[in-house]
Amino acid sequence: MQSSISVEDHLAKIYAIWLREFKVFLREKSRLVASTFTPILWLFVIGSGLGSANPSTVPGVDYQQFIFPGIVSMSIIFTSVFYGSYIIWDRKFDFLKSVMVAPVSRGSVFVGKSLGGMTTSLIQAAILLAIGAAIGIQFTPLSLLQDVAVILLMSFGLTSLGLALGSYMYSLEGFQMIVSFVVFPLFFLSGALFPLDNLPSWLGVLTMADPATYGVDAMRNAMLGVGSHPAGLDFAVLTAYTAALGFFGIYSFGRMKAV
Repeated sequence: MQSSISVEDHLAKIYAIWLREFKVFLREKSRLVASTFTPILWLFVIGSGLGSANPSTVPGVDYQQFIFPGIVSMSIIFTSVFYGSYIIWDRKFDFLKSVMVAPVSRGSVFVGKSLGGMTTSLIQAAILLAIGAAIGIQFTPLSLLQDVAVILLMSFGLTSLGLALGSYMYSLEGFQMIVSFVVFPLFFLSGALFPLDNLPSWLGVLTMADPATYGVDAMRNAMLGVGSHPAGLDFAVLTAYTAALGFFGIYSFGRMKAV
């Protein structure tokens, strides 16, 4: 019975932290607008512009539809990793200190915050999926379920990475500079804008090391039926990356100083 109560208490604390993060998100509606606008701009400007110059990247799929899974991944990458900046804000306003001295484990704090970041990413991805249906992406219940699974895995892993980086940083300027060296390689090496077949060997190695590659490829398999790897391999590698980044985040939170 004691173990059951302990688990319920643990889940209640995680829920409380998630609810706080979600309420902060609801108060900052400009975040949703700003973070959704950039992927939409890429989808229609880059998708239409490059598509007119190179319309046959994949036979039977126009370029705008081809990059759509990559644009969804772009939204997840930028939103999730930059979510770590809220650790720095919490530290500046002493909210982090009050959480750290509360009778709640750092693992619970980390999970609650990660779930808050996942919720943000999922809302933004849902808006983009609706736009995808408008540009001709044919969703089925199975493909939609697969897409949501990929979005949740990517957002948890990359939110964990962002929170881990934020736990080591004390200034927003330093965080933004370091994160820029993370998010842009993650996006550009993921195959979001180009097929992974017939790449130079050095570029192929870099794309295979990028966790976002497997998220983009898994969604491309689900949405368009084309991909560079089997869907099972994409999910297996993405799950492994997510677990590794989650453990890294928990480890980093365990070593974090509140001040």
